[in-house]
Amino acid sequence: MNLPKVLADLVTAQNQFDSAAYTNCFSETAVVFDEGKKHTGKKAIEEWIDESNKNYQSVMTPLSLTQDGKISVLSAECSGTFPGSPIVLNFNFEIVDGLIESLRVTG
Repeated sequence: MNLPKVLADLVTAQNQFDSAAYTNCFSETAVVFDEGKKHTGKKAIEEWIDESNKNYQSVMTPLSLTQDGKISVLSAECSGTFPGSPIVLNFNFEIVDGLIESLRVTG
């Protein structure tokens, strides 16, 4: 699948459990919404993804991508050490100037 560079980099970082590389895909003021929690700024996002990597060891397999302006929705199969694995999640991104401004993970 031909993903925009920032999303391809994010998937690679996720699948290598590289929290720093994952975080580098986001702007300084980015916001992530996941599991009912909001994480604002790169430091909070790195803490969130590092904790997620430790707890779930989740890898992503992209299934589809839709884009409309700054909004991209990546549907991906996620498998790891969590109940119900694998599951399909939607990653709703707002991308500005090649960096992720916001991410909302939905099931």
